[in-house]
Amino acid sequence: MADTDDEMIVVTNRKARHDYTILDTFEAGIVLKGTEVKSLRQGKGNLQDSYAVVRRGEVWLVGMHIGLYDHGNINNHEPRRDRKLLLHKREIRRLFGKVAEKGKTMVPLRVYFKSGIAKVEVAIAQGKRSFDKRETIKKREIERELERRFRR
Repeated sequence: MADTDDEMIVVTNRKARHDYTILDTFEAGIVLKGTEVKSLRQGKGNLQDSYAVVRRGEVWLVGMHIGLYDHGNINNHEPRRDRKLLLHKREIRRLFGKVAEKGKTMVPLRVYFKSGIAKVEVAIAQGKRSFDKRETIKKREIERELERRFRR
């Protein structure tokens, strides 16, 4: 699944775009152990129910699952540990200011390798209410119907 020249998408969080309104996105590096990198390259990651949080001036990815590496030994990683995201101080301050607003959260959208380095695309998002979700589904169905009619 190559997205651009040297970018390989490993995991996407498709449910995030359904449950949240995406306000802003940014790219962050992620601190991983060796077996986690190998597992991600095998496609054993899951972003469902994960989110990012600012703790003591650092951004952490909470709830991301990376499956155990097949050929790992006793030094294999813990699948659901919190992982530190790598950002500049000014970016962290800006994010903290945005997330401090009521109803805003940081949600990971995808994990990918860019020039061999693991990156996470994180979004500042606002939760959708159930009627917003129904409205989005209705719009999508209308667009599909219009495309079907234009094809004929």
